[in-house]
Amino acid sequence: MRVVAGTRKGIPLKSLAGTETRPTSDKVKESIFNRIGPYFDGGVAVELFGGSGSLSLEALSRGVDEAFVFEKNAKACAIITANAEKCRFTEQIHIQRADARSSVAVLQATTKKAKLLFIDPPYAEVAFYDLARDFVEADLLTDNAAIICEHDKQLVLPESYGSYHKIKSSVYGNSAVSIYEK
Repeated sequence: MRVVAGTRKGIPLKSLAGTETRPTSDKVKESIFNRIGPYFDGGVAVELFGGSGSLSLEALSRGVDEAFVFEKNAKACAIITANAEKCRFTEQIHIQRADARSSVAVLQATTKKAKLLFIDPPYAEVAFYDLARDFVEADLLTDNAAIICEHDKQLVLPESYGSYHKIKSSVYGNSAVSIYEK
């Protein structure tokens, strides 16, 4: 696993050993970013269920200003911190050792809005995809934001979360990615 493109292209990233997390493969990550915009001019990324922090680090490498990563596993948070240090993004990344359900309140306290919202929970935890709706209802997304949900290919996510509608759904092996835009 590595940073695929941008200012930190090619930097290898660590992930937690075992099955506690499921890192997004480089192929899937590249496909996601090719669809939502290969490069960005500022903005905030929010990654729920951070694991290795790879999606946020990729977004930072491609030009977002800062990222908030939510991960409740302490060992995974240590890996995200190490990956951020390796990529020299320690000032731009805010690692929250917290349950993803706290993300709305945390972001509201910052008065920032997300340009990119990544939701990639353990596949069995389907209720967590409703956090997309919570972000929409709390007005925590910019007008040109994208919601990116990685999920089991058998799971059919809703066609919309409020004013954000599914524009693309792609399958990669056992995984699928659904992208929502306004």
